Amino acid sequence: MSSELEIKFLKAFEIASQMQEQLPPDVMLKFYAYYKQGQDEPSNHRNLANNDLRNAFKLNAWMQISHLSKDEAKIEYIKLVEEYTNQIITI
Repeated sequence: MSSELEIKFLKAFEIASQMQEQLPPDVMLKFYAYYKQGQDEPSNHRNLANNDLRNAFKLNAWMQISHLSKDEAKIEYIKLVEEYTNQIITI
């Protein structure tokens, strides 16, 4: 399942990257947090920990979902993309 999930995750990212609709900031933070948590690269919260208010919000959103595994975060990211694009992501 992991490779299928990875394919769906990458498709969801492509779709989300092409979205033209302006989303509320809290939704954008969810997109960011689930995506970052689902990445294969090691977590590095220190890059966001500076005085920039925007980065503080991003760090907070990410920390709130840090208990999720990478696969759980990918699933939530895919659900979020499907919800806001009205598309079902398939392989």
